[in-house]
Amino acid sequence: MGRYTLDDILATRKSRDAWWTVFMVDPIACRLALLVANHTSLTPNALTGFSMLLGFGSVAAFGVGELALGAALFYLSFMVDCMDGKIARLKGTGTPFGLWLDFVGDRIRFACCAFGLGVGEYARTGDHGFLIAGVGVVLLDFFRYINGPQLKKVKEATRSLAKARAQTQVVFVEDVLKARPETDALTVAREAEENRADGKAVVDLQKEFHARFPWYDRFRLTLIKYRVRTHFFSGIEFEAAVFVVAPLLGSWAFVPTSIGAGALLLAFEISLIYRVWLASRQIPKSAPKKEQILV
Repeated sequence: MGRYTLDDILATRKSRDAWWTVFMVDPIACRLALLVANHTSLTPNALTGFSMLLGFGSVAAFGVGELALGAALFYLSFMVDCMDGKIARLKGTGTPFGLWLDFVGDRIRFACCAFGLGVGEYARTGDHGFLIAGVGVVLLDFFRYINGPQLKKVKEATRSLAKARAQTQVVFVEDVLKARPETDALTVAREAEENRADGKAVVDLQKEFHARFPWYDRFRLTLIKYRVRTHFFSGIEFEAAVFVVAPLLGSWAFVPTSIGAGALLLAFEISLIYRVWLASRQIPKSAPKKEQILV
């Protein structure tokens, strides 16, 4: 007991995370994780289970109209959910089953909270808007979890086709940026020009995207300084808006917040689809010979 330091815990954080997690959760979650690591024998799965219990407490609070209590319990549930991954990485005790439990627990908590809040407020007010908002929130969450894996398959297929068309060694720009996140697109472009000067063909799957949105790379580099990912309004921010911010504001805020947050989440998902579509347009039309391609 007591062998871990705060620096050890900080080292287990994801290299980039949602801004809500970075600024609103991790400062507390890391310190609580340190106490858990040094003074208890709780496993990551036990923390996941505790997170689910807090989530069900949030559902119950929403259902009986205690919205502020429900928001607080949801926030605590999410915080504990962040802690289990840190403990798993710190002690090397994570398991494949733990990943499944964490994922399923998150989805159950989300759906139950949405229906608890929507049905509870409908029962008290008779306003069908609460029911519709609750169902809409669940459907949007369902869509993003279907859309993500499918877009990943499209990206993998795009990469495979690019390699097949190239018929030679291929280096992907996205891999370069992942390995060197502080590198900007202009640097990569200069490297590409050097390759072109050697008579090597250059193909960049993100070329059209960066040409249309030149500010994006500066935005990405600014966020990296704070460990924030470019998914600026993803599922985590959606959950926080609907189940923390809206309940704290009051019953009246649930429907408009759900609509606003849902629109932002849908816009984000559409932007991901658009980016993958642009990348698919950059695949070489024919296979060059004896060239190294930077993709």
